[in-house]
Amino acid sequence: MSERTPAELGYRMPAEWERHEATWLSWPRREGISFPESFDRVLPGLRALVAALINCQSGSDSERVCINVCNGAHEAEAMEVLRDLDHSRITFYRIPTNEPWCRDHGPIFLTRSKHPRLAIVDWDYNAWGGKYPPCDLDEIVPTRVGEILEVPVFYPRMILEGGSIDVNGAGALLTSESCLLNKNRNPNLSREEIEQRLRDFLGVRDILWLGDGIEGDDTDGHIDDLARFVSERTIVTVVEEKRDSPNYQALQENLDRLRTMKINGKPLEIFELPMPKRMVREDLVLPASYANFYIANRCVLLPTFADPMDEPARKTLQKIFPNRKVIGIDCRELIWGLGTFHCLTQQQPVTGRG
Repeated sequence: MSERTPAELGYRMPAEWERHEATWLSWPRREGISFPESFDRVLPGLRALVAALINCQSGSDSERVCINVCNGAHEAEAMEVLRDLDHSRITFYRIPTNEPWCRDHGPIFLTRSKHPRLAIVDWDYNAWGGKYPPCDLDEIVPTRVGEILEVPVFYPRMILEGGSIDVNGAGALLTSESCLLNKNRNPNLSREEIEQRLRDFLGVRDILWLGDGIEGDDTDGHIDDLARFVSERTIVTVVEEKRDSPNYQALQENLDRLRTMKINGKPLEIFELPMPKRMVREDLVLPASYANFYIANRCVLLPTFADPMDEPARKTLQKIFPNRKVIGIDCRELIWGLGTFHCLTQQQPVTGRG
């Protein structure tokens, strides 16, 4: 008899706005490939991320910050950067990683309401279609976390990064064809087979497909740079006003798709986020996007780029999240690694429905 799937056992992936127990990060290594010439310049942004998570929480809404480090020396380096913060809210784990993008290599947590228990899904991982070897340490992070937390770990036997999906916690999942159907991930799985794995291992029902990603996105179009659920039937999506932009057509087509989609027979409510101006460094187009925000218990962390659209983006998210403080943090250095706050974080929900 085959093992029962998480969905059959009553598990689901909660929405990001549901209450967290913790936020997980993987501290970057100086010898890593993400920030080869800008390592010291990204440290203030990382510190600002951790500081915001700690300072905007209180009481029952407090969440820990869990940081993966390679060894004692690596932990000491991180502690020095975070030296003025409340270390009682930070827990370091000796879980070595190749790169800092915990959204993609970290554990995807599941919960269930009946017989409440936490569980983890450990998807296979090949560093965004085999682009950035080695990824041997990153590939086993979810299982290592499961061992430490002493929770069940499920193995779908399918390559998937956490940034390629977003859920509403009530049966719907949002993703992109350019990434999830890319042959550099799962060449032997059909669209229907991929959808079934998502249903079986994340407890979702409806799979909503967008098309292409933004220029400069080396992940082949992660959804967390494009569109995000912000409530069970509400999505915020990035749009490009400049018709001559390489992003204009793809983002317009994604918006058109969203306008035709329904959840439980009802159309989506859609908010639009602007795109910042095109960012290029050393002839490399950087995937700067306001959609890469992270929803914590009491705040929303918004990447900003010293751009005229920073404040309109912040105001839009503040309207969407009236009970959370939207905090803009300069990510002009972090984006050099081709990701920002959502790419760096992974939420651990409270057990059961939060």
